[in-house]
Amino acid sequence: MSILIDKSTRLVVQGLTGRDGAFHAQQMLEYGTKVVAGVTPGKAGAKVHGIPVFDSVAEAVAATRANTSVIYVPAGYAADAVIEAADAGIGLIVCITEGIPVRDTLAAWHYVAAMRERAAAKGRNPDKPRLVGPNCPGLISPGLCKVGILPGRITKPGPVGVVSRSGTLTYEVVQQLTQAGLGQTTCLGIGGDPVIGTNFIDALTLFEGDPKTEAIVLIGEIGGSDEEEAALFIRRRAKKPVVAFIAGQTAPPGKRMGHAGAIISGGSGTAAEKMAAFEAVGVPVARIPSEIPRLVQEALERRRPRGQRLGPRRATRTGVRRGPSRRGKAGPARRAPRAKSAQRRTRRTR
Repeated sequence: MSILIDKSTRLVVQGLTGRDGAFHAQQMLEYGTKVVAGVTPGKAGAKVHGIPVFDSVAEAVAATRANTSVIYVPAGYAADAVIEAADAGIGLIVCITEGIPVRDTLAAWHYVAAMRERAAAKGRNPDKPRLVGPNCPGLISPGLCKVGILPGRITKPGPVGVVSRSGTLTYEVVQQLTQAGLGQTTCLGIGGDPVIGTNFIDALTLFEGDPKTEAIVLIGEIGGSDEEEAALFIRRRAKKPVVAFIAGQTAPPGKRMGHAGAIISGGSGTAAEKMAAFEAVGVPVARIPSEIPRLVQEALERRRPRGQRLGPRRATRTGVRRGPSRRGKAGPARRAPRAKSAQRRTRRTR
């Protein structure tokens, strides 16, 4: 199984006729994603890679029953694109665009949050609409569906869920997991901006509810307090093993490292603090990315039940065989009577 996307995903690409939208739409099509529509105002009736283009998301949803949107709209229009998708009834909105002003993102975030609250008040699904991003690589469920820019060739179906604030670091870790034989249920990039629609706690909750996810890899980075909050959630509610890695361990205070949210300010948000928070709740923290597969494998081995043990020996005409133990499970073989008596004689002589 997977979280958020699967074979039933019907995708609309906002900004399909642009360079990035057209390129990644083709990649998603080749991976097997059902890309059913594109949206570019003023270009209705056109086709890109055989995908029909509409003037609005509402028109695309009405014509194609799209339920998921991915946004490749320029930063100045991206917040409006999120709001348009939410108004059209899209359940999952994935915003790839980077460089959106924080004030614009806040407006879109509050708009989506208000819609979720109204849905809950009316007894509908309170998890929709859900915003992933902005400034994120999207997500992929290996062998099922890809929404965004993650490379599909490095993934493999399996039991590990991956959630990350970083984009390219996600690719590195996923490839190392795949090379170690550890496939993934879903790889989710939540984005590195100060304001994002889906955070670590949201992702951990989704993975906890997925029966096929047996272990979770969490990739954080300096700045903010999301990782510390995730550590508290893991201590209180998580039942599945989590392995963590924090990027920016050598970053000096006041320096921004790649993402708008990855900055140490006021002495808080350091890698050391975040690593200590995870270690305090029993989450193993990798010092370098290449340690992650080993830690995940160890976590999976601890989680899975032990193999059945062999039961006690029983004498037969043909020799000695093993049978079930009194508890109904196989147990260790009993020692021969002579060995026991020899042990008693040894103890008495001492």
